[in-house]
Amino acid sequence: MDTTAVDAYLDRIGAARPAAPDADALRALHLGHLRAVPFENLSIHLGEEIVLAEKPLLDKIVGARRGGFCYELNGAFAMLLRALGYEVELLAGRVFGPDGPGIPYDHLALRVRTPSGPWLADVGFGRNSHLPLRWDSRAEQSDPAGEFRIEETAEGDLDVLRDGTPQYRLERRPRAYAEFEVGCWWHQTSPKSHFTQSLVCSRLTETGRVTLSGRTLVITGADGAREERQVEEGEVLAAYREHFGIVLEREPVVAKGRVPGAGAQP
Repeated sequence: MDTTAVDAYLDRIGAARPAAPDADALRALHLGHLRAVPFENLSIHLGEEIVLAEKPLLDKIVGARRGGFCYELNGAFAMLLRALGYEVELLAGRVFGPDGPGIPYDHLALRVRTPSGPWLADVGFGRNSHLPLRWDSRAEQSDPAGEFRIEETAEGDLDVLRDGTPQYRLERRPRAYAEFEVGCWWHQTSPKSHFTQSLVCSRLTETGRVTLSGRTLVITGADGAREERQVEEGEVLAAYREHFGIVLEREPVVAKGRVPGAGAQP
């Protein structure tokens, strides 16, 4: 990323250029990213190809002011952090479901090294910690989103728990970005992937969270109060613009048999 691209990315997340690549700046960048860039899987249901490379990611997240899922959000965030002087490693994770951990390369998270120590950064998991977690701590870590703990497994991996519930399992070995293409492809195409079965667009706000799942809009306040309503057919595109800053030409609709990148119409 050149200086112009870095400045555009920082403007996208409402963050100032850090004076140094330290932990305080990482926290500010992490929180700003969660508040500005939504977690969303709309490309899958718009027939848009997801390409894990710098230019397509920046064109989408910065240029088009869209969001994405873990491979896109954490992949792009890693590029930004490296351009700002951080040492960043990509880690493969497996998300816990009813039957245990998911497929290999199910999730992408980041280990970020700073002068004060290493951190787990993750801006691509939807409802997760608002701030980076201390990588080398096994104690409870308090966060606005709950109590988090990183726990070692018998096999040498690490489980990330939120309020005592396992969220995902991480390998410690760094991975290359290209290695995540198989997981990204699976989540775009497999009928077993929850991303092919539903629509989601969610963003952290200063007072809580806003989520649009299909046509169900949920706004959660700082006190946990939840407001839910159904968005009428003609209001969906306006809802994406108002709550997420996403401008779409047509409403994404879940449809079976859609081929990513084929431009299929709903």
